[in-house]
Amino acid sequence: MTRLSVNINKIATIRNARGGNMPDVEKAAVDCENFGAEGITVHPRPDERHIRYSDVRALRPLVRTEFNIEGNPIPSFVDLVLEVVPDQVTLVPDAHDAITSNKGWDTIRNRDFLTDICKTFKSKGIRTSIFIDPDPAMAEGAKECGCDRVELYTADYAALYPSGPQKAIDPYLRTAQKVQEIGLGLNAGHDLSLENLEFFIRTIPWTDEVSIGHAVICDALYMGLEKTIQAYLSKIKIF
Repeated sequence: MTRLSVNINKIATIRNARGGNMPDVEKAAVDCENFGAEGITVHPRPDERHIRYSDVRALRPLVRTEFNIEGNPIPSFVDLVLEVVPDQVTLVPDAHDAITSNKGWDTIRNRDFLTDICKTFKSKGIRTSIFIDPDPAMAEGAKECGCDRVELYTADYAALYPSGPQKAIDPYLRTAQKVQEIGLGLNAGHDLSLENLEFFIRTIPWTDEVSIGHAVICDALYMGLEKTIQAYLSKIKIF
């Protein structure tokens, strides 16, 4: 059954815009879990414009479900993950100045690098996931790197969904079928929302986990955080 991991970066963005500790990122993580989230995701970037490295350290003993740290495995990120030892690390090839993640790894061109990174994290017992575009070849390349899962970058699915759900999901379905065939776990994330989430899960029900942040926080402005998390859970707990 698909699990919901809530990305709390945007909560940190609001806090950082004003200074101080409002809203409280640590409390928000605990509340998300109490409201039904089955994981907490954070994406610390070098400029710390939202989640800070200190937040990651503070959150580790508080998260009771699954703690997922995502980011580009630059040396400081690798050191942080090895220090904190989350349940899962998701490798994302985002540039330091990217507004948000905007592509998956080329797992063939970067195979040697990703293989070394996967070995490093798995030596500490950390499940390792590689962020990829919807391309079966990239899934096969990820398998060769030694990861445990891939995370499908779903921005294109979300963008195309309003004009044609089936066309939007076709490349994701083909890739997800390859992922299942080669024995990797499957995560998905980026721009998933209450509008498009259920169709994705109905079409690819072997999705292990979805990581959602921006849409959850936007919806929570109107619905409240608890009702929003329950609404997202209702879209994935459909079997």
